[in-house]
Amino acid sequence: MKIILASKSGVRKKILDTYKIDNEVIASNVDEDEIKQSLLAEGADPLMISKNLAEIKSIKVSKKNPDRMVLGADSVISLNNELINKPKSRDEALKILKKLNNSKHFLISSVCISINGSMIWNHTDSSELKMKNLQENQISEYLSKIPTDTLLAYGVYQVEADGLDLFEHIKGDRYSIMGLPIKDIINYIDQYKK
Repeated sequence: MKIILASKSGVRKKILDTYKIDNEVIASNVDEDEIKQSLLAEGADPLMISKNLAEIKSIKVSKKNPDRMVLGADSVISLNNELINKPKSRDEALKILKKLNNSKHFLISSVCISINGSMIWNHTDSSELKMKNLQENQISEYLSKIPTDTLLAYGVYQVEADGLDLFEHIKGDRYSIMGLPIKDIINYIDQYKK
């Protein structure tokens, strides 16, 4: 069964490929910033924003691809229940990492599977991360190693690469932190096939 990944994330595709889940990418192209602003105005917390975005992406692609299983996903950072968005520039990335510096925060990853424009399953996973107390020059040095397009596409740290060195401790599933709680997805797909 070939599933559609409603995400342009190269990391998410790589995880599916690693676990030999036959997939193709059809990006949802939803305006994430507009949806986040709307949800924040309604008082949604980061967990609700992550869940809603995964569902919106999944359903949008599912409506255009009937009878196909579509996987939507979204990850957000929550610092003291405040939503931390992906940076739009290198300066913003530096500000975000300075804000997260020496702090405990949560990375929330949500996934949603839809068929025929309706959600049939969703799951949200929250991981706790505590950043080391770093000097500004250490943060700048870390950021200098990341290409700008990667930084703006995937956020301020990649735990699958050098980002791991930023943390004092991480409590949570590695794949969930990378954006796809793959074990839960596999469990659901296996049950669905039965």
